[in-house]
Amino acid sequence: MDASLFAISQSFWLEHLLAMSDFASRLKQLRTQRGLSQTQLAKEVGVHYNHIGRYERGQSKPAAETLTRLAEALGVSGDFLMEGRADEAAKATFEDRELLMQFKEVERLNETDKHLVKEFLNAFLTKKRLENMMGNSAA
Repeated sequence: MDASLFAISQSFWLEHLLAMSDFASRLKQLRTQRGLSQTQLAKEVGVHYNHIGRYERGQSKPAAETLTRLAEALGVSGDFLMEGRADEAAKATFEDRELLMQFKEVERLNETDKHLVKEFLNAFLTKKRLENMMGNSAA
């Protein structure tokens, strides 16, 4: 193997190992943030807990279908889990998974329905802010 091909090969494997390490640390961090054991996460995803351990140690990566189920169970996108894209970071810290799933459903609505949901949410939040202001001024 000539030197340039060897250097390219080394660079590829180094990037691959770093990406696996980042995925592994993101997976473990998200799982622990949500208070899940490896066994609990494995049950939610439908894999053996040994697989979760291998993923977290950077020894293997999940298949696409398993990655999708991991991301859903952890309340993030597959892109965030694999790549750590900054635009997905907000999803990673969203703790109310039921609310997150509802927002994901709203994203699939047509523009008119999305607008109605936004208007309702805005009205509700405005009402709550006013109630808080009135409660604080009465004290």
